[in-house]
Amino acid sequence: MTAAEYDRVPRLAVRDYASPLAEKLRHLWETKPGVIGWLASVDHKEIGLRYIVTAFIFLIVGGIEALIFRIQLSQPNLTVLTPEQYNELFTMHGATMILWYAFPILTGFSVYLQPLVIGTRDMAMPRLNAFTYWLFVLSGIYLYVGFALGAAPNAGWFNYVPYASKAFNPGLNIDFYALSNILLGISTTLGSLNFVVTILHMRAPGMSINRMPILSWGTLTISVGNLFAMPSVTLAFFLLYMDRQFGTHFYQQPTGQPLLWQHLFWMWGHPWVYVIVLPAISLVSDALPVLCRRPLVGYTAVALATVLTMVLGFGVWLHHMFATGLPGLALGFFSAVSIIIVIPSAVSAFAWLATIWTGQPVLNTAFHFFAGFIVVFVIGGVSGFMTGSVPVDWQLTDTYFVVAHIHYVLIGWNLFAVMGASYFWFPKVTGKLLDERLGRWNFWLMFVGFNVGFFPMHISGLLGMPRRIYTFPEGMGLDWLNLITTIGSYVFAFGFLLFLINIVLSLRHGVEAGPNPWDAATLEWTTPSPPPPYNYVVLPTLATREPLWETRLDEAPFHSDLGKGLPLDHGKEALATSTLDGQPEAILRMPEDSLMPLLLALALTLMFAGLIVKLWWLVIASLLIGLLFQLIWLWPRAQLAERRL
Repeated sequence: MTAAEYDRVPRLAVRDYASPLAEKLRHLWETKPGVIGWLASVDHKEIGLRYIVTAFIFLIVGGIEALIFRIQLSQPNLTVLTPEQYNELFTMHGATMILWYAFPILTGFSVYLQPLVIGTRDMAMPRLNAFTYWLFVLSGIYLYVGFALGAAPNAGWFNYVPYASKAFNPGLNIDFYALSNILLGISTTLGSLNFVVTILHMRAPGMSINRMPILSWGTLTISVGNLFAMPSVTLAFFLLYMDRQFGTHFYQQPTGQPLLWQHLFWMWGHPWVYVIVLPAISLVSDALPVLCRRPLVGYTAVALATVLTMVLGFGVWLHHMFATGLPGLALGFFSAVSIIIVIPSAVSAFAWLATIWTGQPVLNTAFHFFAGFIVVFVIGGVSGFMTGSVPVDWQLTDTYFVVAHIHYVLIGWNLFAVMGASYFWFPKVTGKLLDERLGRWNFWLMFVGFNVGFFPMHISGLLGMPRRIYTFPEGMGLDWLNLITTIGSYVFAFGFLLFLINIVLSLRHGVEAGPNPWDAATLEWTTPSPPPPYNYVVLPTLATREPLWETRLDEAPFHSDLGKGLPLDHGKEALATSTLDGQPEAILRMPEDSLMPLLLALALTLMFAGLIVKLWWLVIASLLIGLLFQLIWLWPRAQLAERRL
């Protein structure tokens, strides 16, 4: 569709969400009532909320596991847990927090917000969106079934061989971990593909690539990164499963290479750090300027820094392997990149500080969490910079210093941004404001508890405390440090409990928020709170980056048209636009709700259940049933064809 053709398409000037057109769209898009309707829904907002709630449940479970083994480490020579119980708990804790909480929670925010912030009706592939959620939750259930059966993974979340090989770990523990990770990898890869297509080709007319919200830049960048990184770890776990179950020798001696596991794992593992950090950074970059009453300082620099961080993230994985005896040339190269990657990260940090300094900050709970995030961001970045130096890393590797760094980066960066985003977007999702007084207690307990709990780990590591030990002897100077760490972790947990209480109370008795309680500038705040199933009565047309602030920013002669556009009411329809300029190209017929994503995910999970115990009839039957469900899913329907104008 050319610009001239688009200008000739009839458009309606409608912003009334109680109009006949709005009612027609509601009838077309809303989820059918009842359990079947809920299970079959492909509405991105419902799926995004499910991601968020499920990820928070995994966060709570992983946190409880940590609180249990922190009791074991609160004093020397305790026997609250056996060594094997400790190994299982800290492995489940690490896997749950890093794999089943940290990325899925950001996926949930992106699934919910992306169509709203880019001005479209839904994700590009709604059924695939539902399938990735069901596969994510079933992969977590699969892992915890192994835990319930006494076969929890016990080799650390990094799962190094040869300890994870059959000879040294003969139970089903590692097999549950390997297969659940393959399931999760399928979900993550397909979800990333959906994000790439949605952001590149579903933006509102006029939303050129330099007008995208930073959240879209972050999600797009890590989604492209996932398409390259996830196959590596999925292959690593598949090869390990083959070694364990069929006697192959990918990692096993005499012909295998145990170090191959570390290469494949960290080729994914370090890009994964940025996968679970860049969307969190993007949430801060989009919400913080609203609370500072000004646009983000250095938008272009932050967007480019986001992309550069992900690109450089593929060149630093070897710094996890500095102590494995690799050639000096490789050590020098990867050390240099590990230090250089600090530069784009610093760009974002200085942009936030400049935005706060030149703005008029509103000191509410969301702002407190974003400010706390910046503090945690700097501490975690500095400790990471230190371990990028080879001689320093040789002293710090496998000590509690690395554990401290991991918690600042993978949990601190992620969770403080998520908490701020929760307070910021909760009114849009629910129509209610979270309580500010309870929110401030929530922030200070979490901020103080986090730093009291995890900062002393740096000192423990410098004093020589090794990681992955279930107890420690007296007289090493570690007694008071471990006690403080345990106390801090419980304070941190209590602060998060206040957040859950705040949600429950606010859902019941919270103040009505209205469509735009923060006086924000982006498209999602033009919709009611919560948004209707179809998002927009007519699709907006953009002329600037902050369409709701055009007047105060004196953007004349550029004016967005937020109330006049294509109604797209001939069934469930969405608009496809060009990659760079956001020019309309086609009207797409969107699929109806379907149970096929859930049924296909169940069939795939059942097939993996057969693989764990070698029930080949179950594997074959599940595969055939899954192919049947996939055929039904993909069977062509005339109404799904695109409509070009």
